[in-house]
Amino acid sequence: MTGPAKRSVTIAGHRTSVSMEPEFWSALRAIAAEEGRSLADLLTDIDKTRNNRNLSSAARVFVLNKLKT
Repeated sequence: MTGPAKRSVTIAGHRTSVSMEPEFWSALRAIAAEEGRSLADLLTDIDKTRNNRNLSSAARVFVLNKLKT
């Protein structure tokens, strides 16, 4: 696993940076494609349900939970 890669994404009309390992970015893109939606749309939904976690952490947990199902 390589170090985190920072990406800029637009969530709810606001530009923000998210830093995650490339493997998580790849998994998120695959999940979004499988669901027929954009990465930004998927991250927007993750953002809405993240509670007190930062977005990077919430996205990683989302990927891990998807792998369990």
